[in-house]
This record gives sequence, C-alpha cells and structure tokens, in this order.
Amino acid sequence: MFTRIAYADLNSRQQENYNFQKVAAELADYGFNCLRLSDDWQGADFIACHIDGETFIKVQLKGRLCIDKKYLGKGIHIAFFHGGACYLYDHDALVQHLLDNGLIGDSSVTWHEKGGRSWPSPPAWALKFLENYRV
Repeated sequence: MFTRIAYADLNSRQQENYNFQKVAAELADYGFNCLRLSDDWQGADFIACHIDGETFIKVQLKGRLCIDKKYLGKGIHIAFFHGGACYLYDHDALVQHLLDNGLIGDSSVTWHEKGGRSWPSPPAWALKFLENYRV
C-alpha cells in the first residue's frame, strides 16, 4: 500500500515539506512541537515550541550548511540533514566561529559581497562545530 519516494524526485517545495516533517519528527523526541509558518516570519520557516512553555526556536530549513547576512541578529537556527543526521545550529554562533577562526577571510566574495556562503558537504572543521548541534 505504501511506496517510499525518492527525495531527488521531489520538486523544491515538496522537498521543503518533506524536510519540515523529518525535522519536526526528530524534535518531537526532545519535547518540541513544530508549527509551520506560511511565510518566512522573521526569517523562520517554522517555530519549535518546547513543552516547558518557555523555549521557542525560530528555524530556517536548508538543504545544506549555510550562512546568510539576512539572518544575522534574528535568533535564527538552521536545520539541515547530512549523512542521515539532522543538525539544528545557531546561525550567529556559526558565523562568529567562522570569523573567530579565520575561516571566512577578507577575500571571501560570497560572504562579503554577496552576503551568503554555503557548503554542499560540510568540511571537517564544520563537522567538529556541528557535533554540539546534532539532534
């Protein structure tokens, strides 16, 4: 009755819906209820609300590790999957880590001029950083 789908066969909107459901399922194990937003409210695709009634996380779904200046200072966390693992990282903490460790230099056109940077597959330094953000 049920036939598994191939993620690669989904269009971009379907992939976003799929990723939301997968991330929400992961976060449910930690006491979060995820509320999908109809538009990118304050940069977030959804809000993860914890059962403690006090913890709320604004989450942007992505297909890969990334940073973007439009998310700076908004309290955004980025969720993405890599190698079967779900990661939910503090965007501004990653940017600060990159700056503090010289991982984005003055010559980075994509960051300084275009305002963003992404990695199709996280480099070794990123996997070490992401250890604390694996769901």
